[in-house]
Amino acid sequence: MNILYITISLIVFLLIVSQLYAVNETNKIEMYPYIVVKNYGAFEIRRYEPANFTSVTMAGKTYDETANRGFRTLAGYIFGGNETNEKIAMTSPVAMSMGDSVTMKFLIPSDKKMETLPKPNSSNIQFTSEPEKILAAIKFGGWANDKRIAEYTDKLKEQLKKNGIAYTGKFSYLGYNPPFMLINRRNEIVVEIVY
Repeated sequence: MNILYITISLIVFLLIVSQLYAVNETNKIEMYPYIVVKNYGAFEIRRYEPANFTSVTMAGKTYDETANRGFRTLAGYIFGGNETNEKIAMTSPVAMSMGDSVTMKFLIPSDKKMETLPKPNSSNIQFTSEPEKILAAIKFGGWANDKRIAEYTDKLKEQLKKNGIAYTGKFSYLGYNPPFMLINRRNEIVVEIVY
């Protein structure tokens, strides 16, 4: 009985330590900067700064069928899959827009310039610059999947309609946490609005 108790205690201890480490590491990651313009309680209106992104567009229509493939492609580039084997810092969130195809993008760290980024080994990787924009955002915890993304997209649409806020373009999913982080996960659905 003592061995079982010690084993369970050790597993719980290691789990707690690993999650504290994950939270600490996540807090060190550069995030796509924004200012909350207005908080409606159920959702926020945010102003995002101009930013540069690396992206990959994939055949497929859903989060479930493309998330791992897209992440592997982009992570491969920033972890050295480029002509100079340069490592580029991870940023947050990972953004995905879904429609007839799926585009996943990573924010390029603010200390990097587009013109000096190393050429990717994968021809599927693209670089884009986006202007300042105003987005509506709704948060949810736990793990993302197509069902939850659809649920919160509908909730954001309802809130925007209720508050008389017009939106343009596609809804996107933002994921903030590494897969090994089990607690305090942050996910969002965003859409550009007419403000």
